Amino acid sequence: MPAPEGLALRLLGPLELRVAGVPVQLPPSRKVRALLAYLALAGRPVSRSHLCELLWDLPSDPRGELRWALSKLRALLERSDPAAVVTSGETVALQLPDGCVDAVAVTAALQQGVATLPGERLHALAQRLAAGDLLEGLDLPRSPVFTGWLVAERRRFRSAHASVLEQWARLLPADSEQLLPTLERWLAAAPFDRQAHERMLQVLAARGRLREGEEHLAAAARQHEAEGRDWAPIGHAWRAAKAQHAAGAVQAIVPAPLPEADVAPWPADGRASLAVMPFVDRTPGAALRGGVGDGMAHDIITRLAKLRSMFVIAEGTMFALSERRVASEEAGRHLAVDYVASGSLRRTPDARLQVSVQLAQTRSGKIVWADEFSGRLDDTFAVLDDIGNRIVTAIAQQVEVAERNRAVLKNPNSLNAWEAHHRGLWHMVRFNRDDNEQARQFFQTAVRLDPTFARPHAGLSFTHWQDAFQGWRDPRSATEQAYRAAAEGLMADESDPSSHWSLGRAMWLQDRPEDALRELQSAVELSPNFALGHYTIAFVHAQTGDAEIAVAEADHARALSPMDPLLFGMLASRALALVRLGRYEEAADSAVRAAARPNAHVHIQAIAQLCLALAGKTAAAKEMAIAIRRAQPNYGVGDLLKAFKVGPELQALTHKAARIVQG
Repeated sequence: MPAPEGLALRLLGPLELRVAGVPVQLPPSRKVRALLAYLALAGRPVSRSHLCELLWDLPSDPRGELRWALSKLRALLERSDPAAVVTSGETVALQLPDGCVDAVAVTAALQQGVATLPGERLHALAQRLAAGDLLEGLDLPRSPVFTGWLVAERRRFRSAHASVLEQWARLLPADSEQLLPTLERWLAAAPFDRQAHERMLQVLAARGRLREGEEHLAAAARQHEAEGRDWAPIGHAWRAAKAQHAAGAVQAIVPAPLPEADVAPWPADGRASLAVMPFVDRTPGAALRGGVGDGMAHDIITRLAKLRSMFVIAEGTMFALSERRVASEEAGRHLAVDYVASGSLRRTPDARLQVSVQLAQTRSGKIVWADEFSGRLDDTFAVLDDIGNRIVTAIAQQVEVAERNRAVLKNPNSLNAWEAHHRGLWHMVRFNRDDNEQARQFFQTAVRLDPTFARPHAGLSFTHWQDAFQGWRDPRSATEQAYRAAAEGLMADESDPSSHWSLGRAMWLQDRPEDALRELQSAVELSPNFALGHYTIAFVHAQTGDAEIAVAEADHARALSPMDPLLFGMLASRALALVRLGRYEEAADSAVRAAARPNAHVHIQAIAQLCLALAGKTAAAKEMAIAIRRAQPNYGVGDLLKAFKVGPELQALTHKAARIVQG
């Protein structure tokens, strides 16, 4: 909505409120001002109990203090909007005009991704962020929860400032007069950002300003050594820049850097890299670091590494950075990783554990994903295990989605192995013949670029599996190719769960269910968070194995990955198992939800028709039959039974359901 009377609230730098361009006198109470800023930045209803804990944990009547503070806020804002302070039961919110809060406007712009913003917009954002720290001068030493929030938010905006300056520097022409001042501001915002130092040295070398480059390197070396950081990579970058641009040599005024650098080795295939920070314990009275928070970070790092789908920084490095009080954004830049996961936890008085997690892109400062998890502390280890499972799967899935979307936007001829693999995944999950063929071509490209990268072998096997399962090519030939590609993936990396998963699926095509289950079990033993492994165990058991196991594994796969592209398969496998158990109503519910998924193929619709008919929902079953004929006019019972490997009992039920629909 439009800003009435020009309301403007400035949170970057000293807190300031203006109406129609005229400064408004703020209340003398620091807690009232802190409440104003917190609610403005939250942009959503906040519970009264949380606000009391945030600012008034010590008084005997914190709710009374909150009511008094809200009355002051109403008086402050009523000249511009009498309804700005919104209270509803247990929640409080500020309803402020769009664009009137500078920090909120900056956050909204950054969520678009700094790489998408034009130079003028970046310049304007940089100026806003240069106004100063968030709520400069507004510290509340006796309110530890507010202090923790403020420190984290200040770090976030400092990181955003560095990201904006970095992108602006990338857009400026090499001969621009603004380039060096912009690089200086970038370094001021992120003094240990290796890429900022490297860019500065490249520009100085290109302009023949070698003496200034040597001086910059000397200053950087002193600064890094004072903090116990390794500056060798910057020294290497300076030597390379001089070799490329300098016409003459200038004697260095610092010693040559050591040959080894304390940096993470970059994956040869270009795969995404991730750092996981130790979790902060925000339970009142608890130490911020150590204990449950460190244990959870250790568990998440270990499980993500087991997935082998990305490059994960070892926990020793992350705990060392945490000991130095390095913020997550700065750690990401220091390690030159693509993503940083960080979080906090809190144990509540009613014996619950609440965990907040966020995943951010390092260079853009964009928050890719954030979520909250909770569970009762009746069994501490069980709740930590459950929450850890969900966090690991969510992080892996969100990174995969982000990398997949990024690869789609690149020129197909410029993809590395990692990008080609993710471009293949983008096509693969669409489950139609044309996309399956395109996925195969991208997986073949990834395998050619890096034969040691196991994941594209698994993807390639899956495309052949689809050909056999869907009847798009000769099943015998497709099955043989699916098995061969899976075996090559296993030889490339026997510890990658996807290799065992693809081999298990190929063995199922070969009518070797026991061998298939053994390989699938190996996949989930290597990585208990591998949702596709649990789903495929359900898929095999649902048809000829233990139906109870199939239901349990399908439910576990869905709990691990509730937004999985193969969710329709998880639900359909569950439905088939429930049919075998005689639980037709439940089967119909699962099958209908499976068929409603946007990428569900015709076999899934056929399972839904089967379940609906057996559940006595004949009209809905007939409607599903019409949808099947529309998608594939010649599809019949034989096609379903040819694709799946069901026993005599399920075959008989399938024919019975077909007679019900036809009758």
